[in-house]
Amino acid sequence: MGTDPLPLDAEAIRILSAVTTATLTTVLLKKGLRNVWIRHARPLHAKPQRLVGRAFTLRFVPAREDLATPASWASPISTRAAIEAMPAGCIAVVDAMGVTDAGIFGDILCSRMQKRGVAALITDGVVRDIEGVMATQLPVWCQGTAAPASVAGLTFVAWQEPIGCGGVAVFPNDIVVADADGAVLIPSALLAEVMTESVEQERLEGWIMTQVAAGLPLPGLYPPNAETKARYEAWASTQRPS
Repeated sequence: MGTDPLPLDAEAIRILSAVTTATLTTVLLKKGLRNVWIRHARPLHAKPQRLVGRAFTLRFVPAREDLATPASWASPISTRAAIEAMPAGCIAVVDAMGVTDAGIFGDILCSRMQKRGVAALITDGVVRDIEGVMATQLPVWCQGTAAPASVAGLTFVAWQEPIGCGGVAVFPNDIVVADADGAVLIPSALLAEVMTESVEQERLEGWIMTQVAAGLPLPGLYPPNAETKARYEAWASTQRPS
């Protein structure tokens, strides 16, 4: 169903794994993209590892009683079928419309995702069977937990189609980076330039931190004025590969 999933280059994963989501929002802001942080998607596990992957999208709509039934779980269009289409390394991004009284996935589905090598689950909704979900070790970003099943409040309709998750437009194969600050989307077409600029932004802010530690005041340092930029460039020229 929908767009075929694509792999993400190992070098892109390596580079973005060293870039914070905070830095990414700044880089994307400079490109005019303000709405890239997925609201309500908080890490379920303490001290989550930063994860990078292409978005594999799933979409729910409001529950309709003739469709949102336990029998629908065996339908060809179901969360079960979608999970079997997920490639290793992808990040499942689920539009649950912000619903918090119906858990979209429980321990069995999360366990299957973990077995398939899915990197993470990100949703603006909630999960259920929390102890079991935690035991699967599948990294999850969500609003929290609820006991009722998804069909109590939602109808699953599609995967690998454009969705809205936490107020952010997510297209299949966009890149998602998730860490302790939440999940940020990078449009696929901007990946190369965002990686380059993010590495430089991290280097600049790392240097600024050394200057703060040395006791320098913030005015003229952050953001850097011309003199500070010159000092930074002199230092950075010794750090970049020749």
